[in-house]
Amino acid sequence: MFKKLLALGAVTSLLFTGCSAGNIANAGQQKSDKLSIVCTLFPEYDWTKEILGEQAQNANLTYLLSSGLDLHNYQPSAKDMITISDCDLFIYVGGESESWVDDALKEVTNPDMKVIRLMDVIGDSAKEEEVKEGMETEPEEEEEDEEEPEYDEHVWLSVKNAGILCNAICDTLCEIQPEQKDVYQANLNAYTEKLNQLDKEFSDMAEASSVKTVVFADRFPFRYLVDDYNIDYYAAFVGCSAETEASFETVAFLAKKLDELHLDTVFTIENADNAIANAVISSTESKNQQIAALNSMQSVNSDDIANGASYLTIMQNNLTVLKEALN
Repeated sequence: MFKKLLALGAVTSLLFTGCSAGNIANAGQQKSDKLSIVCTLFPEYDWTKEILGEQAQNANLTYLLSSGLDLHNYQPSAKDMITISDCDLFIYVGGESESWVDDALKEVTNPDMKVIRLMDVIGDSAKEEEVKEGMETEPEEEEEDEEEPEYDEHVWLSVKNAGILCNAICDTLCEIQPEQKDVYQANLNAYTEKLNQLDKEFSDMAEASSVKTVVFADRFPFRYLVDDYNIDYYAAFVGCSAETEASFETVAFLAKKLDELHLDTVFTIENADNAIANAVISSTESKNQQIAALNSMQSVNSDDIANGASYLTIMQNNLTVLKEALN
């Protein structure tokens, strides 16, 4: 809760010190004739680029986290707020990690701006945050009002969801630029075929796998992915946990699961230091499990993009990692 108050304070400070609502809206900058789109997360950026196709060269497409800063640690700068306030389309997830957005948007006076909140697009398919057996729990989570459940924000890690979200982006782009509707729809159709093929590959992998459970010695943002293909999981923390150290009980629990299920792989997310994974392995009977990382796309940077990173390539690599570990 303290982190939420700090985040709100940071946004409020940006809006009222040198970037008041009026300053943000008018900013002293000449608005470009190009379509302006701002995305908070890499998948949104990549999906939009695919739907735009060749029209991307006629658009200003901004990815706010291109520095590689993790989604959970990002707070907008004054420059970011000006960019958001002046855009034609703003796309964000709308989960706990982006609690700053709702308050920031209230201060933006741009009546023509279209906004896509991924959590709204998914609607009833959004999953409540799940605390499974063996997970660390944070004191604030235990004290929170049970009448206000938190939802798992990592909706983009379902290839099935990706298709739904891309349709919403395409529909909005067509609303903004109806003269490009046929182009955008054709690009969406071509991309949807690729998503459907990837979805089939994940389904085939899961069906053929002898192992049906993954153990994560880390945060677990992949619930949408594993639920899609009936893969069970155990993890040290929920997907948006601020915890970085696991207790002896959690380490021991995960090690016991590896032993019971005869698993030879411990999973982490990208950029992990593997400290918890190594502690878990050291607590198993065989002590010879390998560590494998799945990429949650929460810290993709501009260098990654320049080197060819895309939603499809990252998810294809996740498929390869899972296939090797679960066979």
